[in-house]
Amino acid sequence: MIQLLGAQALAVFLCWSQLVHGEHQAVLSDNTGQSNETLLWGPYRPNLYFGVRPRIPKSLTTGLLWAKVDSFQDVQNNFRHTCEQHEGMAGYGWDEYDVRTGGRQTIHDAGNMIDITTEFVKIPGGQHGGSWGARIRGTPRDNAPEHLVTSMIFYAAMEGFGNLQISNEEDDLGIEGVVKMEGSSNELGDFTLEITEGPESNVHPPPRHKSYDSKPLDRSIVSSLQVEDASIWQAKALLFQHMKTEIDQMISLYGQENAPPPWQIFTLANNIGDGNMHFVQKVFDGAFEFDIMFSSGSAAQPVTSNSISNTIKAATKAFSDRFSKLLAPKAPFNKSKYQAFAHSMFSNLLGGIGYFYGDALVDRSYAAEYEEENEGFWEETAEARHRQGAVKLEGPAELYTSIPSRPFFPRGFLWDEGFHLIPVADWDMDLTLDIVKSWFSLMDEDGWIGREQILGPEARSKVPQEFQVQYPHYANPPTLFLIFESLIDKLEKTGSFGNSADPLEPIRSVHLQNPENAKSYLRNLYPLLKRHYFWFRKTQWGDIKSYDREAYSTREAYRWRGRSTTHMLTSGLDDYPRPQPPHPGELHTDLISWMGMMTRSIRRIADTIGEADDAKEFEGYETAIIRNIDDLHWSKKEQTYCDATIDDYEESIHVCHKGYISIFPFLTGLLPADSPRLGAILDLISDPEELWSPYGIRSLSKSSPDYHTGEDYWRSPVWINMNYLAVKSLFDLAQSSGAHQKRARKLFTSLRTNLVENVFKEWERTKFAWEQYNPETGEGQRTQHFTGWTSLVVKIMAMPDLSNTKNIKEEL
Repeated sequence: MIQLLGAQALAVFLCWSQLVHGEHQAVLSDNTGQSNETLLWGPYRPNLYFGVRPRIPKSLTTGLLWAKVDSFQDVQNNFRHTCEQHEGMAGYGWDEYDVRTGGRQTIHDAGNMIDITTEFVKIPGGQHGGSWGARIRGTPRDNAPEHLVTSMIFYAAMEGFGNLQISNEEDDLGIEGVVKMEGSSNELGDFTLEITEGPESNVHPPPRHKSYDSKPLDRSIVSSLQVEDASIWQAKALLFQHMKTEIDQMISLYGQENAPPPWQIFTLANNIGDGNMHFVQKVFDGAFEFDIMFSSGSAAQPVTSNSISNTIKAATKAFSDRFSKLLAPKAPFNKSKYQAFAHSMFSNLLGGIGYFYGDALVDRSYAAEYEEENEGFWEETAEARHRQGAVKLEGPAELYTSIPSRPFFPRGFLWDEGFHLIPVADWDMDLTLDIVKSWFSLMDEDGWIGREQILGPEARSKVPQEFQVQYPHYANPPTLFLIFESLIDKLEKTGSFGNSADPLEPIRSVHLQNPENAKSYLRNLYPLLKRHYFWFRKTQWGDIKSYDREAYSTREAYRWRGRSTTHMLTSGLDDYPRPQPPHPGELHTDLISWMGMMTRSIRRIADTIGEADDAKEFEGYETAIIRNIDDLHWSKKEQTYCDATIDDYEESIHVCHKGYISIFPFLTGLLPADSPRLGAILDLISDPEELWSPYGIRSLSKSSPDYHTGEDYWRSPVWINMNYLAVKSLFDLAQSSGAHQKRARKLFTSLRTNLVENVFKEWERTKFAWEQYNPETGEGQRTQHFTGWTSLVVKIMAMPDLSNTKNIKEEL
């Protein structure tokens, strides 16, 4: 280990180990979200290509911008800052990344003809969350000109009551050597932030114009601004605003005919002064490298370029070792060609974890129309939403979350999160439960959690206005309860957890190595879980009695609120076909299935923490839900599960749109191995004219008249989250003796292979993971860099190979 990592790198990891054991109680009492120092800092601005901040409201925030500056026409469009779709990227993302230690990101910026590498590492020490370093490298792409000129701009800003100043002496010509900032805040204490000159191999554009004499480009240009907190996130607009002033002055001084070259003219003013936001600009010719070093004043030693180098090596090896132990792909995906793919997919899931803080728009009018009790309710609710009289900003609130997509969905989504955390739970259960706790801290007094967390103006800037308001009667699939089941499954499993060679393992597995810690966590959260559960039962209930429906229970029926004639956004399945026209007597198969899963999960939680009376109550609900799924939703005629509605004669009828809805009781694990419905379910899944495709299970049957129609969002494409549930359910069935075991094993093997091969093929072809995949061609489509639940492919790859095995008893 010492020979592989080097003495300095080993010292860093031993420091982490001492932190883990010495501050064990601080980790368990993580009341503020800051006591666990290994999670304080991170690239927690995932909407940016690179932006580091701590999990502290109104604190230090940083970001990186760059552009190719070889012409006057394209520079403004060339500047990169926020992740954007179709911005000339040939792929980007984390190659290796662990949220506790750091990793390496590569950005293949074809438009700017350069590959940018950002390596980020954490270095423990002190009483204020440790230090960190980042190494920024640029490598011209093969098609770049011999002298590719790139402008790199790093900025740091202090929100709130802290201070941040440039400590270099002011120089009208710019700063030679290291640019140094000094700052402090109550939470971070004193600190320094240094931006190095980089190695001697760095080259800068030579003098080609008289303007170079007053602004030589072999120095760093530093510009200080005083900016309102609410505007700091608009760094790119601020940059352009101040750069324009400098451009105008240069044009005025030299004239259009004798203007400086673009790399000289598109620069900031050298203006060191008081301010809370500081830009550091460097202009390079060809390849380059420089470091950014944050050193906590309470740490024993400041960060150096050597310590960054050694910590990068250690973090890389630690990630690889941990991945090979916990998430290594199994046959037939244990070949070398899949390794970089698996590492990247999982690293980008972790690299999408961000910290968000701000206010949110909520409609708390509790308008009578929102009860959705009348026929034609969708028109009434649309009018009520249009009034917006009670829409107000609430908060601020904070959220620690893994986002679905850095360029398109850079915010928290409730039902996405549960899927995101499934593979994360195998890697780091403490991190997983920290994120879960963050979500439940958002709950209101009724038990509602907003399905989309659009916190603050920066988040709202990415969302159309009509989708910004959240409604306290809108639900979303309760996928976080899948994580509680994962926790309990692991607690019931004997043996070791994680990777004993990892010095951070005592933190990562603190809830697993000592089950009392897990029980304490669940007890503390349990009142919120119950409140959330009963909020679902109260607000999303379905009507059985008014329509004389025959069912085992007169209470266990459910209906999503918030639907229109074309969409049911609250279900997560947006445009999936539903009964037409909408009716207050509808019952929804997917929702009662989610409620069955949620009830099973909370019943297991109650059992685990010794709430026997509650467990018995939940067991009764669970039994009734499972019975009612068959009584209310099984169509003997169609031999599948269907939504129900009320016809013109006030009779309850099934409306069957074969697709994901039809197999939801199977997907949520509510059908036992001897269920008489399983044969028909497996027929539907495996039929190429229905759901089966060479690339995964279709969202809607190929035989449906609605297939590939309208928005075609959930009306044909292959979605990895639903396919993961299918793969897992098939695996569970393949482990259970019975009439369907052999068939389930074959379907599991084929589906697992089809999914992985196609996502891998598209990743190789496009360098992106995608939101969904075309069922006819397999091509990735819609949102690119969708590294949220599409990263479940890593979990699928790590499942056992059953192709040549009659029976494997292995936990997923």
